[in-house]
Amino acid sequence: MKKIVKVFYYISLSISMLVGLWHFFVPTMFNWYDYLPMQYENLIVGIDYTNYCFSALLFGSSLVLIILGKSAFSLNRETFVFYTFLTVVWVFRACLAAFIEPWPMEPVPAAAIGQLIGSVALAAMMVIVSISLLKARCKT
Repeated sequence: MKKIVKVFYYISLSISMLVGLWHFFVPTMFNWYDYLPMQYENLIVGIDYTNYCFSALLFGSSLVLIILGKSAFSLNRETFVFYTFLTVVWVFRACLAAFIEPWPMEPVPAAAIGQLIGSVALAAMMVIVSISLLKARCKT
């Protein structure tokens, strides 16, 4: 079980990091600015700031947690709290996708289904790791 938890830890953080990296390019890839009137420059700047800060935080926190992998498995409290916080972020994202505000099926249903499956799978892996680390911390 411990080996599976380690694999889930590194896979989940690698995926999370890649999502953060990918998000830097989302506005250009999906032509976000085509949907916004150009006279609302403040709105465009606000969306850019939000997206770039989110991308940097997701990428950076995932990378830091990968670097702190040994610390997590030596049951360091701060690393555990940091990982658990990122887990809560992904669980919230999965809940948004599944229950609260699902991604619209139009124009590309595969994107909506892919995001739903991906966020739920990632959140599930991270919950398994967090619970496993919590149980290990409680034993010591």
